[in-house]
Amino acid sequence: MSKLMLGNQAVARGLYEAGVSVVSAYPGTPSTEITEEASKYSPDELYCEWAPNEKVACETAVGASIAGARSFCAMKHVGLNVAADPLFTASYTGVNGGMLIAVADDPGMHSSQNEQDSRHYAIAAKVPMLEPSDSQECKDYTIAAYELSEKYDTPVILRLTTRVSHSQSAVSESDRADIKLKEYKKDIAKNVMVPANAIKKHVIVEERTRLLTEYAEDCPLNRTEENGADIGVITSGICYQYAKEALGDSADYLKLGLINPLPIKLIKDFAAKHKTVYVIEELDDIIETHCRKIGVDVVGKEKFTYLGEYFQSSIKRVILSEEDEYTDFPEPVPVRPPVLCAGCPHRGVFYILNKLGVTVSGDIGCYTLGSAAPLSAIDTTVCMGASISGLHGFNKGRRGEYEGKSVAVIGDSTFIHSGVTGLINIAYNRSNSTVIILDNSITGMTGHQNNPANGKNIYGDPAAAVDLEALAHAVGIDSVRVIDPNDLSAVEQAIKEELNKPEPSVIIARRPCALLKSVKHKPAFKIDPAKCKNCRSCMRIGCPALCWGESHVTIDSTLCVGCGLCSQMCKFDAIEE
Repeated sequence: MSKLMLGNQAVARGLYEAGVSVVSAYPGTPSTEITEEASKYSPDELYCEWAPNEKVACETAVGASIAGARSFCAMKHVGLNVAADPLFTASYTGVNGGMLIAVADDPGMHSSQNEQDSRHYAIAAKVPMLEPSDSQECKDYTIAAYELSEKYDTPVILRLTTRVSHSQSAVSESDRADIKLKEYKKDIAKNVMVPANAIKKHVIVEERTRLLTEYAEDCPLNRTEENGADIGVITSGICYQYAKEALGDSADYLKLGLINPLPIKLIKDFAAKHKTVYVIEELDDIIETHCRKIGVDVVGKEKFTYLGEYFQSSIKRVILSEEDEYTDFPEPVPVRPPVLCAGCPHRGVFYILNKLGVTVSGDIGCYTLGSAAPLSAIDTTVCMGASISGLHGFNKGRRGEYEGKSVAVIGDSTFIHSGVTGLINIAYNRSNSTVIILDNSITGMTGHQNNPANGKNIYGDPAAAVDLEALAHAVGIDSVRVIDPNDLSAVEQAIKEELNKPEPSVIIARRPCALLKSVKHKPAFKIDPAKCKNCRSCMRIGCPALCWGESHVTIDSTLCVGCGLCSQMCKFDAIEE
């Protein structure tokens, strides 16, 4: 029986059918749905969890693998940076039960701060990497990855991209494999990576790479499609789909499903049959460089860009010099940038920070939107957790010039992910820095996943909740206070007072996300036209429920959740419940 599935959903199905026992992940678009879908299966068969961060998720999978269970962890591309430490050493230890790491790259940066290519990690860590091109392959490659993992004693990486993760195609379902736990035996030489053991394991890793390269020459994951054409295309993943749609039977194809290690003879034999060979790959020139290294002349990045996503039209333009027909829309279409939702508890904090002219070290999450006009509050955003460490470095770098005039903002989930250590650094090194934890009781931007601070696990069951106030005190912060971010006067007072203290401090702005089903909203506000002076002061908070009218500002009652921020800003009492 076939079923329409997202690529991520198909990976989860593959985990189930492959007999996987343990799944650990930190949510990150475009990988999040894998773990969400996996959690819908019985936890007695397929245990799932949200981990505090990707490093912990990977280490959990390593531990389960050593115990003899098939294990899995998932993350987006920048999450692999966080998990790189255990990955590189797990390549040396190898596995007991099979272990798979799914990483979802984001060409085009639809929801990411950079456009890195995770294939570099597979090469550097010397582990095999598979790349599916549709949902059926997502499931099939997931199952195949565990067979490779256990046969070659290695973790395996499954590389996805946004279009594969979030597109749908038909997937055939099968029963769950009855995979028994492998016996665990204490093996110091295999699993304890002190230098004396690790230097011997490196030899094994290199031999494994040689064997996998031989496997790549005729494995079912790599295949050719012959159409008798003069043009040859070497490609993988979603680019295979683009190339097929753009070129059809006018080209032959070498589709690579195992993208590390890459074959040699297979590529040479394919290239020898064609006058011109194109390498079509998004982001970096991994396949192209390999081809040139083995003496195969190909056309690659001199014709195709290193930037963003490819499309059928761009491939057709480069190879066939053909342009798709299209129709111009006669009127300019206004841009629709992402904004903080109506009633978002972060909005008031950012309004006050902007009003006070405070320098703001930002972080990754919904609150990054506080950088957009009209709030325009955030000065920097680098990576998860960097707001706190960055603020400390900023203040130390300016020799105290910005103490009392700068803060860090970070969400509750992100604080748990990698902000705690930054706060420890501030306390330990007596940095006169103020940190604002925007506690909305959920992991917001990736789709409302629970986290260790909100008291629920992935299944929605009660779980231990991190006490943020107690934690801040425990690491050495004496001044800790909790505020309601919807009370603008209280927010302003708290920020001013904490910035004036000659010591590190933490403000916890606590109010649940306005989109949570458990949140009960007040009735929408309305504007009295007779009182409104159309001064538009209320527009400075950037709420999407507020609109400019011909004679006065209006409130869209379908969007307003009654948070009351706008009413606090109106000097004429024109906004009322």
